[in-house]
Amino acid sequence: MDEPDSGPIDRQILRLLDRKLERYPLVESTRYDPDPYEPRQLHALFVGDRYPSSVESARIEIRWFEAGDFGFHYVEEDEESTWHCRWDRHPNPHNSRNHFHEPPDCVSVIDLSFSETNPVPLLFTVLSAIEERIDQLWD
Repeated sequence: MDEPDSGPIDRQILRLLDRKLERYPLVESTRYDPDPYEPRQLHALFVGDRYPSSVESARIEIRWFEAGDFGFHYVEEDEESTWHCRWDRHPNPHNSRNHFHEPPDCVSVIDLSFSETNPVPLLFTVLSAIEERIDQLWD
C-alpha cells in the first residue's frame, strides 16, 4: 500500500490513534513498527478473552499517510488459519480509492463510500465493525 501518491506516513495521526486505542477496552496493547521514532505502522493487539478460545490472537494494523490515505488491516489467527479484512483509502488499479478487502482472505474487494475520513471517527467506525465481528463469533 505504499503507492507514491499516498506520500509519507503521518506520524502525528498514528500517535493520536495510538492514544485512542490505549484507552479502548478491547485493546490489550499497542506498538509501533518498526519503532516509535520512525513509525510506519501502528499495531493494536486485542484482549484475548473477548474472543472464543478458537481465536488465538487478533489485532489491527494501521497506516495513515499525510495525503489522507489509510489502511486498517484487521487480523484474527488460530492454529490453522488467518481470517482478515481491510478498510483502505489509497490510489490503486483494482477499485475506487475507498474500498474494502473482504474477509476471510482479503481477496475480494468492494468499493466503499466513507461517510467520515477524519481519523478518530473512522477508527471508531472500524472498531465498531470489529465488535460486530466478535459478536458473530460468539453466535
